Amino acid sequence: MRIGIGLPAAIPGSPPTAVGEWAGMAEASGFASLGVIDRLVYDNLDPLVALGVAAARTERVELLTTVLNVPWRRNAVVLAKQLASLDRISNGRLTAGLGLGGWADDHEVVGPAAAGTGATMDEMLATTLGVWSGGVGRGNAQIPALPSRRPGLLFGGVAPESFRRIARFGDGWVAPSFGYQVLASGVDAIRKAWRDAARQDEPRVVVERYFCFGDRAEHIAHHYLHHYYGPRYLDAVTADTVATARRLEHELRLLSDVGADDVVLLPCDADARQIELLAGALDDLLVGS
Repeated sequence: MRIGIGLPAAIPGSPPTAVGEWAGMAEASGFASLGVIDRLVYDNLDPLVALGVAAARTERVELLTTVLNVPWRRNAVVLAKQLASLDRISNGRLTAGLGLGGWADDHEVVGPAAAGTGATMDEMLATTLGVWSGGVGRGNAQIPALPSRRPGLLFGGVAPESFRRIARFGDGWVAPSFGYQVLASGVDAIRKAWRDAARQDEPRVVVERYFCFGDRAEHIAHHYLHHYYGPRYLDAVTADTVATARRLEHELRLLSDVGADDVVLLPCDADARQIELLAGALDDLLVGS
């Protein structure tokens, strides 16, 4: 199972240099991917801007949106070019996890014209794939096709049509960031969708979990997660949050057993020492295994 780490792009008050420094340190520490989450009405960085910074500070690590909410980006041609540009400047390291978005505040400010529906996703996805294949413009005024491969495509969502969409267009599923039973049911559903679509490859399953280490880890994690999720989801997300080495070992074993291919550990604290603490805990697990 590959282990990635989230960028501190959704932690309010992070210093301007945090994303770039974090990305470089995370790659040097051996993490497989750098993840970033998306929200509109919150004190966070735009995910594509954050990954652009990370691309400039790294050379090998995968860049992963987990997930990018498509309906807020109303023009699919613009979105396709943004994603293709990010893939290009990172030398083909982008994997785009796409979703519909579920925050009521976000829906309210973008209005009903950008409502997150499956039909919206399908329409924007068709346009995006068309852009990537060179289907927009003519002659010198054409957006060129991607030279060899498109970015990897993952999708969020837990509805049956979401899994059918993934099997038709994508490479795998980004699971919700908490809830073991939702994860287990989703793994079964994506595998069934793959079989129904007669696909010969295997779906990639990416799981997120929050983490925080150090003397005040639980307090810091609780404060941040309450700020981000509010009281409605706090208990559920806290229950799956990693704050000790023992809990890290337990969670990784659980996720591996259920069928996860990747886990992206999202920070609750923008202090770069969190990278060292997490990497050290992972090294200790490898030594003890």
